[in-house]
Amino acid sequence: MAIRWLKYRGFFALLLCTLSANAQQEPAKIELWSLKECLAYAQQHNITLNNLRLAKQSADQNVISARASVLPDLNAAVSQNATHYGTTQGDAGKSINLNGSVGLNSSVTLFNGGTLRANIRQSQLGTEMADLDVSEARNDLYLQIIQAYTNIMLDKETIVYAQDLVQTSQAQTEQMDQQYKAGAVAKKDLIQLQAQLASDQYTLTSAKNAERQDKITLKQLLQLPVDSTFDIVKADTTFALAAIPSLHEVIQDAISKRPEIKNSLLNIENSKLDLKKAKAGYLPVISLNGGIGTNYNNGTSIGTFRQFDNNFYQQIGITATIPLFSRKVNQTNIAKSNIAIKQAELDLLNTKTILSQTVEKAYINTQNAYSQYDASAEQLNYNKEAYRIAGEELRVGSANTVEYIQQKNLYIQALQAYTQAKYSAMLSLNVFNFYKGDFLENQQ
Repeated sequence: MAIRWLKYRGFFALLLCTLSANAQQEPAKIELWSLKECLAYAQQHNITLNNLRLAKQSADQNVISARASVLPDLNAAVSQNATHYGTTQGDAGKSINLNGSVGLNSSVTLFNGGTLRANIRQSQLGTEMADLDVSEARNDLYLQIIQAYTNIMLDKETIVYAQDLVQTSQAQTEQMDQQYKAGAVAKKDLIQLQAQLASDQYTLTSAKNAERQDKITLKQLLQLPVDSTFDIVKADTTFALAAIPSLHEVIQDAISKRPEIKNSLLNIENSKLDLKKAKAGYLPVISLNGGIGTNYNNGTSIGTFRQFDNNFYQQIGITATIPLFSRKVNQTNIAKSNIAIKQAELDLLNTKTILSQTVEKAYINTQNAYSQYDASAEQLNYNKEAYRIAGEELRVGSANTVEYIQQKNLYIQALQAYTQAKYSAMLSLNVFNFYKGDFLENQQ
């Protein structure tokens, strides 16, 4: 009975180990991401964007502080002092005097040449500019993700046609091998097809390696963990040439919408506020202050609480600080503020120029990509038909292997050029529409 139990226990242990091994070997579920999901994830989780959002939150606190600066302050003061007096009569003549005071003081600025209002507006500009910094970084990240995502789409289509080429080469090699064994063809013809099969397999391997590398690039942009399973959804690889928006229209849209332009405009306004604050240095500062308090001293015969009542005071006053001579501080501050305004205006002009040039470059790239796509599509059609005819001729024996392989290589080159041109045109159009502001709105 014990021996039988040992046998069953061993069987169950082996069964559990097998089930555990199978569970461990079960492949992890691959997550399929659309481009819209990639962009949404990056929007929420990118470290650079989140750091800039924290900077924006810090700018929000500056607004709160600036608005509170127009309010009166309030301070409480409490003091307690003990004074030791020594005499010539020895220890018995020594005495300790106690005195103390309590009070409340407050002050508020009535006029300072508009500096407080300027500070409030500058703090508001700071939070707007911080928000635009987030938008700028997000746009840069989006463009990188769009390019990486398009590269993966290109890799996947390259893998598909490379697999088709390998399958065709394998079938032809097997057919040629049978003919060689039957003595119908020379070994040279078989070796040439085997070499072509090896070349097609190399093309397939290269395409798979490119896909892995481009996936890594996209994962790094999304900042996904290294061990995360990741792939893109099966994309629609069809592409039709759409009308290219006019260059002038896209430039105007970009200038009116892009965050870098708005940031430059706010920087000009901020510099003008600095000039206003610098001019306020010539004006007086008027403030209202007041306070209440009382004190006591135990060196008198009057009781402490009676002293608090007798010594209770209330004070209010207005202080005006009038600048008479600032050792040219105000003069230099105004001059530097005027220079800063001119620099900010030049920065706006430079930003508009760079943006216009970037949009124009995207426009030209789209036009060139469209032309290449048209030419490559026509070239592919001719080479595809020539390749089909060469395959039929090889099958019936009216063409030799060298001619067939040459035609096949021309077809492969035409197919690669067409695929590259298609995704280049797709990417160029997406980038151009991105500057127009239409790309993200059209994502599903």
